[in-house]
Formats: sequence, structure tokens, C-alpha cells
Amino acid sequence: MGNFDYEKEWENWNWDIPEIYNMGYDCVDKHVSDPDRKNKVALYWENDKGETRKYTFLEMSTLSNKVGNMLRELGLKKGDRFLIRLPNIPEFQMIFLGGVKIGAVPIPSSTMFKAKEVEYRIQDSDAVLAITTPDYVGEVESVKENCPTLKHILVIGEPGEGQLSFYDMMNRASRYLDLEKTRPDDMAFFCYTSGTTGMPKGAVHAHRWAIGNDPNSYYWQAFQPDDIVAHTGALSWIYPLGNAFIYAWRHGASVLLFDGRFKPEKWFELIERYQITNLASVPTSYRMFLTVADFEKRWDLSTLRHCISAGEPLNPEVISEWKKKLGIQIYDGIGMTECMVYLSNIPGMEIKPGSCGKPQPGHVCAVVDSEGNPVPTGELGTLAVHKEDPGLFIEYWNKPDKTNKSFKGEWFLTGDTLYIDDEGYYWFSARGDDLIMTSGYRVSPFEVESTLIEHPSVMEAAVVASPDEMRGVIIKSFLILNEGYQPSEELKKDIQKFMKNNAAPYKYPREIEFVETLPKTQSGKIKRKQLRELESERKNVKGQ
Repeated sequence: MGNFDYEKEWENWNWDIPEIYNMGYDCVDKHVSDPDRKNKVALYWENDKGETRKYTFLEMSTLSNKVGNMLRELGLKKGDRFLIRLPNIPEFQMIFLGGVKIGAVPIPSSTMFKAKEVEYRIQDSDAVLAITTPDYVGEVESVKENCPTLKHILVIGEPGEGQLSFYDMMNRASRYLDLEKTRPDDMAFFCYTSGTTGMPKGAVHAHRWAIGNDPNSYYWQAFQPDDIVAHTGALSWIYPLGNAFIYAWRHGASVLLFDGRFKPEKWFELIERYQITNLASVPTSYRMFLTVADFEKRWDLSTLRHCISAGEPLNPEVISEWKKKLGIQIYDGIGMTECMVYLSNIPGMEIKPGSCGKPQPGHVCAVVDSEGNPVPTGELGTLAVHKEDPGLFIEYWNKPDKTNKSFKGEWFLTGDTLYIDDEGYYWFSARGDDLIMTSGYRVSPFEVESTLIEHPSVMEAAVVASPDEMRGVIIKSFLILNEGYQPSEELKKDIQKFMKNNAAPYKYPREIEFVETLPKTQSGKIKRKQLRELESERKNVKGQ
């Protein structure tokens, strides 16, 4: 180690952002004029049924052109929003790129969302189109009457009554597309992100987002020209969307996309078969990988050279065990929907296990107080990113007050509590608010509580993170029951089932405790911090 000159890289960094820039063109079309990349495989795809497909950069360029023409045929123009409700299938990438090529604005969303979560996103964004599959169209159909802006439902597969066939339209569409001349600060896409209060916010990203995350690609993910990159998560989440799609393709790397539930044995098999070089995942998955006995002997993982982790802090013992088994360092990073991973450990830099590393060259970060003033070394404060950063989100869609509140002076305040040590390394302490990071998902207690109290037995609910060995933390709910209901295991199971039916499954409380009262402030606000501390004491975990 020690061959990476951090200060020198910082000094030499320059942003090069052209006046006219389209993210879609940059990710596939530019490779078509390069004879070495034109016919290179951009995407390897496999699902849990063993079906496979692959596409070159030329094919992806052509197919996304056809999607762009198809969207224009449906009346979409620059600035129009549309919802993507798709699993990890190649059409996701074609549709996302086809949208941004014409200046339309894709909104990736999880297939785990239930009807009211889908409805909220369509209504809030004024989406004119939803694209999904027969498996996931039901929720869209059930809310379309409440969504006046929704003009079309496009289905990849057999369409129902009143729905359009994706492939019928694709077959008719021209392969030649008149690209929208977008500017780097034009709106490109947005992803919804949960907050502790109120409903999710649409974090709007500009076309320059792909360039703005070059430090991520160069220093954290350390792409090489012949890399085959994979992420274990769903493209509807911004971390895989960037690291295993947009950034990888901007730099001409090949990608493996898998459609199926995460199983560590399956992923070891995929790494071996596709000769994955660059793996991105979350702490929960790395912990699950390590539960597989003798995995390093059972599969040939010799092509794997680089691993990254984000979504929540990674335990130092996992990093150590992974390195012992495979001889590979996992480079931990910290980010969020609004600014992706800007702080990370970097190859060649000394690693302090448990630290988030340092700001990647090009990204100006600080730890500040509530007024945006940097705090002294070693003191806790809020992680902040400079407001001029080209990879930073533009705004929360239709929520100017929330946007303004998240900026103080020169800084965007992330809400994460960290401190900086005397060597400039950043250390995560906690969420500054009550957001729960579990299995890589960001969960709003407010959303979970709002759904819980819709159950007839629940009068009041408080939701917090509770320490868990495998997942880092799990969602725990403290519930006060309505009159006429008695605590029981059957009732717990019924409430959990209700949650799974009415919200994305990752939001359900794995633990439920029935209580008579909840700790509150004088103004009646639930003291979630007190409940979190109680859980940490019970489970003997420090610093949760």
C-alpha cells in the first residue's frame, strides 16, 4: 500500500463538463464509433430460471434508440416523467437510456412497492407513462383512476385490456434517433428517497450526474477497460443504477445483470461463470457470503480483483475475513440518493478498518454544525457536500421547502453524523435523524408507522432500528393496541402479513413488541432515540 498520492490526485483533478451533454449518448452511443468497443459485450444477463441474453454496445445503442422513438410516438417530450416498474431485465437499461436520450425523465421504482406506494410516485411526479410487466402491472392498474396524468401503461409481455405492448411498438420503431441536445444541468432522472417525516422525496439528478461521479469510477470502483462488473442489487436502487450500469458503461466496462433473489451460492457460481472482476454489494450480502463454508475452495473466484460495499457501514471483521479467504480488500464507502458515494476507501491508500475513508478527489466534503460551519477535528457533526458538486442532486421534486432546508451556506447537509480524525479519515457515527438502513435499504420510520396504524388492532406505533448480527440492523416496532385486542404471537404474525401486503416487503418489522406507553417529548413527539438506545442495551451493542 501507500503508492497512492492522495494530495497529488486532489491537486490535479479537473472537472471537464461540456456545454451539450446527454447521459444516454455518453453511456452507449459514443462506443459505437470506437472499433474496439462497438461489438464488445455491454451486458450479460441471466435470471433464476437459467435464461440468458447478451448485448453489445452497438445493440444497446440501437435498442435504446428504438425506445426513444417509441416514447416520442406516445407523446413524451423533454421534461416528461415516466415510471419504470421493472425487475432486473435488459429492457430496464434500454428504457432508461431511451428516455434520457430524448430528454424524458425516467423514475426507477422497486417492484416490491404496493399500490399506494406506486400511486404516490405517479401522482407526485405527474408521470404520463408507466412501464412494467404482467407480473407487476396489477398495482398500476389498481391506482390508474386516481392518477389523472397517467396516459399510458406499457407492458413488456402480454398486455391486458387498455395496455400497450412494448415489443409491438419496439418492432415498429426506427433504429435511427434524433438525439435531444440536452445540457449537463438538464433534469435526467429521479429516484425517490425516504425521509423521517412526510412522504418520500424525488431526488432529481441532472445529465451531468454520470460525469459528476467519475471520482467514484476512478478511485473507488477503479474500473479497468476489461472489467466485468456486477452488483447484487436491483437497478431500481441508485447504487446499482450508477455503479453497475451508468458509470460502468460510461467507461466501457461490461456488466452482468442477474434477475433473481440474492443467494450467496448462486452469486459465487455467477462470479465463476462470467469471470466477474469487479463486485459491488452491501454489508448484509457480504455477511451472507461468509456464512457459506469453504466458498473460496468450492468456486474459482480468481478473476475477482476488486470489491466495494455501501448502503450502511461494513463491520471491520467482515473486511478482515473476506481478505483472509480471498486476498481481496473490500473498499467501504458512504453515500446517499442525493449524492451517491463521495467518501470511500481507495486502492493504494492506507485502509483504516471501519472508516469511510476520505473524500474522493474532486468531491469537496466537510463535517459541519447545524449552521454549516466546519467543526473541529474529532468532533461529531453532519457530513456535508459542497453545493457546486456536479454529481449532487438538483432539487427535491416539487418540494422547494425541503430542498432549501437541506442546504446551509455552501453545503448540502446529508443528515449523517460523522467525525474526521487527525489524518483526514471520516468515521460514521449514526444517522442524524431516525432513518433506518437495513440490508442496504433506506427505510423511513414514518412510512412504516403510517402503514402499521392502518391495521385495525394498532392504536399507535414507533419504529426503530434494532441491532442484528446478519443484517446490521432490523426494523423493530413498538405497538400500543386498540381496546379489545390482546398481545399474541398470532397477532404479531397478522400485523407482519398486513405490512407485507401494504408496503414493500423490506419495510416490515421483523420484531414487534407490544407496549402500554411510548416515550414522548412534551410536544408529543415519539422519542425514537430512547427506544433505539434501549434496543442497543438489550442486545449489548455499543454506539447504535
